[in-house]
Amino acid sequence: MNALSSIPLMPKVVRHAVRSLPAASILLTFVHLARDGFRGLSRLGWTEALLVLFLLVGLGASGLRRFRRSALGAPVELRDDLELGGGLIAAAFVVVSIGGGVLFPLVYLLMAFLVAFLPRNAGLTLLGAALVFDGLVTLGARKGGDWAGFAMHALFLTLFAGLYHSVLAARIMAARRAENDAVQKRIKEVEERARTFRLVSSGTQDSFSGMNQDEKWLVASVKEIEGAVGAALEVAETALRTHTCAAFLLASDDRSLKLYDCRSTSERIQRERFNAGEGIIGGVLKRQAPVRMNSPHGLKGITYYDGSGPQVNAVLAVPILEASGLVRGVLVADRVTHEPFSDQDERLLTTIAGEVLRSIEVERVMTYIRKSRDEKDRFFRAIEELNRAGSPEQVFIAVLESARQLGSLDFCAVTLVSEVEGKRVHKVARMTGVTATGKALEGRAFADNNGLVANVVRYGAPLPGRDIKAMDRQVIFDEETQIRGLGALKIFPLTAGDRILGTLVAGSRKKALDQDVLRMLEVVAIQAAQAVLRAQLFEQMERMATTDGLTGLLNHRTFQSKADEYLAQSKRYQRKVSLILTDIDHFKSVNDTYGHPTGDAVLRGVAKILRDKARDTDIVARYGGEEFAIIMPETDAKGAQVIAERIREAIKAEVFQTEMGPLKVTLSLGIASGPDYGYEKQHLIDLADQCLYYAKRHGRNQSVTVAQMQSNGKKLQIAEAG
Repeated sequence: MNALSSIPLMPKVVRHAVRSLPAASILLTFVHLARDGFRGLSRLGWTEALLVLFLLVGLGASGLRRFRRSALGAPVELRDDLELGGGLIAAAFVVVSIGGGVLFPLVYLLMAFLVAFLPRNAGLTLLGAALVFDGLVTLGARKGGDWAGFAMHALFLTLFAGLYHSVLAARIMAARRAENDAVQKRIKEVEERARTFRLVSSGTQDSFSGMNQDEKWLVASVKEIEGAVGAALEVAETALRTHTCAAFLLASDDRSLKLYDCRSTSERIQRERFNAGEGIIGGVLKRQAPVRMNSPHGLKGITYYDGSGPQVNAVLAVPILEASGLVRGVLVADRVTHEPFSDQDERLLTTIAGEVLRSIEVERVMTYIRKSRDEKDRFFRAIEELNRAGSPEQVFIAVLESARQLGSLDFCAVTLVSEVEGKRVHKVARMTGVTATGKALEGRAFADNNGLVANVVRYGAPLPGRDIKAMDRQVIFDEETQIRGLGALKIFPLTAGDRILGTLVAGSRKKALDQDVLRMLEVVAIQAAQAVLRAQLFEQMERMATTDGLTGLLNHRTFQSKADEYLAQSKRYQRKVSLILTDIDHFKSVNDTYGHPTGDAVLRGVAKILRDKARDTDIVARYGGEEFAIIMPETDAKGAQVIAERIREAIKAEVFQTEMGPLKVTLSLGIASGPDYGYEKQHLIDLADQCLYYAKRHGRNQSVTVAQMQSNGKKLQIAEAG
């Protein structure tokens, strides 16, 4: 019993022995050196050879331990530093003892290295250990001892360690000084960019370094523009599939261009200013019109790369133009492939250039407001919330809360406009404040009419243009919806480029809204439109990247990533999880008999049933062709088969109407579950696939689990053997 109980302790004992190996090797080496060991090559024997081997093994164990801790991201302990440094010192003393005192400078260099690159407490401890051991060896090895030699060694060890430590401290101070210089340089760059954006006068020479508040809003303004331009470039890069997509703005002198921001796989983009009148970009600035060029042999006049830049085969450049016709910069996109840019690409880049300019113009207004009144801090927070919003719903919440706080509003709403069957339809996306009479307002859709919201969208200008009390009847949304008790009302268009996305409705019980408040709300509306458009673009891109275009289900690539995520989570917490693979029976004959458009309609109908019958927590995807897949967390094989049968029965009962008459299809399903058959993704997919094809080989229109497949297979084997 005692022997058995001691077995589990063996690994712990072994680990402790291995952990103590470096320290033991150092101690034994020092003891042998103190007893006059390793004195010349002629006196080396098996004892010395074993000690050297032991020391090397200890050094290896210490180095391996440091490497493993570093790979795991764990901090290095003092003991690790002392073991590694002590082993190196012991090895250095062995070399000196064998080769003679002429090699003692190796110990000086080693000590300087250890003090320079190890933490201060470890370095000083190792220096003390080296001095103590040198004293033991030098003073105790020979009768009488060599006091002069020991004093010289101690002096030089201390000098080397102190010198290297001082050099390291000086380098750290220099690095901190360089960091401070970099911060000051960044502030100067921000000031220059502020002049480029015309946030401050381009002729002023005042520095903002001594004005903390001004410096803060100046940096905030530049960062807001940087964020907006960066987001626009990311959209352009993704949509246009560019090699380089860059924004070049005219410097404050209006004679040179400087790179503001770019998305490029090349490191050869011009970072310094260059002449604004040269090359293709110069042509864009002179003509104030887009330029689109392509050549399979490479284009000339590409001045925004240095001399060793890539060969550009297609370029599209559009000016960043103010409404007055003043050029502010150029937005450039190029490709190194032979694919030219299209008219649609030009329209997209022109729209993005307009958004870049609009972000700068909005920031100018923000700058004016910041400087004019201190209480406009709430305005900054509103803009920040809008910029942080990642979805349309978050934008609606942010704009309503911001508008309500800025103007002390009693009623606020955001509407969106869309085209349905060629007709304009308005929808109240979100509202806050006083309630409306009639039907519930939030989520309400209404057709285009002569109300104020519809007219704001129609004309693209804020309304009403007069006092609300001077209006005979206030139709804000439609005839059925009345807002009572408002003393002031203003509706702003949500304009992004040449598109009007909707409106911002602001109402107050007060008799009038302050002009400063109206201006701030107008800016919030502009920023909200940009945020909505940006969120919609990102949602559309994400939807296109993750969903199947025909069925609207998740695509194969997204299914693979979701399967990895769900299986990893189930494995971590040892939860049940099931995977279903499905296949429409005889689908090829459907395409051959009824045609591919009918086949597509069947796929869409089957996908809808799968989505409706699956649970909200399930992941439904189009696996490929007529195959679909379902990931079902917290579900065993029995529960998965219940849902599989529900899906199968619903599809069996569905009738698809076609030009050639009614059409019905059936579905075969294969089910594999974890932890019954593990959590390895490919293994579960293979098992579900085998079950699926078992179902198709044995009559179709059925669901089969792994257990059923294996049980039926064994029965078949027994029957064949009998």
